[in-house]
Amino acid sequence: MPSSFRDKVIIVTGASSGIGLASARLFGSLGARVVMAARRLPLLQELAPSVAPADRVLCVGCDVSSEADTAALVDATVKRFGRIDILINNAGLSMRAYFKDLDLSVLHRLMDVNYWGTVNCTKAALPYLLESRGQVVGVISVAGFSPLPARSGYSSSKYAVRGFLDTLRVEHMKDGLNVLVFAPGYTSTNVRNAALTADGTPQGSTPLEEGKLMSAEAVALKLASALKQRRKQVILTPIGKLTAGLRKFFPRLVDRITYSYIAREGKVPQSEEKQ
Repeated sequence: MPSSFRDKVIIVTGASSGIGLASARLFGSLGARVVMAARRLPLLQELAPSVAPADRVLCVGCDVSSEADTAALVDATVKRFGRIDILINNAGLSMRAYFKDLDLSVLHRLMDVNYWGTVNCTKAALPYLLESRGQVVGVISVAGFSPLPARSGYSSSKYAVRGFLDTLRVEHMKDGLNVLVFAPGYTSTNVRNAALTADGTPQGSTPLEEGKLMSAEAVALKLASALKQRRKQVILTPIGKLTAGLRKFFPRLVDRITYSYIAREGKVPQSEEKQ
């Protein structure tokens, strides 16, 4: 695998924690030149030595919901490394609230980060990715294939990302651009602690046993393998594959199973009752 990524220029958004940080570290260890993007620039700079030597890593403070920030991210990358080979759209937010209870600003925030963040970064980087015959990745979720209760904004944004990337793939099927839709299952990250509740405040805790979930490092390895093979779509877990497959033929059954499965998390947090 190292020869597949040596000297490749790889942008990773949401690189300050979780899958993004694990991926940045993995690609750095494989000889890539890594661009770490996230809103918290000081944290990125603190983490950068664990990713790659100083001359092979670039930290850029970036809010992916901002067109100006994403354009600046791409400009800084090209100025420093001269090219872009892979864009990993990983930055994202989750939520925990029923639609009937939430403030619509929560849905706007989810779409701004998850969907528009992917669109903004891809639009800015696309000319360079076409030039390098590179790859663009959208890290979504099984929620982008089958809806999850209390995740209306999250599922909607992930469905939208999948639709956008699938369309992009068809548009550029003759250009050498590879487009990967990558759907991990439950992964041990900070995403549930940071998930927005009905009024937009963070949940602050997780309802799951994080130690029993797939590690971010394991997900990063799967992502690297998919990129090496230039895959088009990956759903990681058996239950994710089963859910996406069954929904095509037995949607009502999948709805009932999904409802029961998510109910194991306990009561969905409301704005005044954060678990």
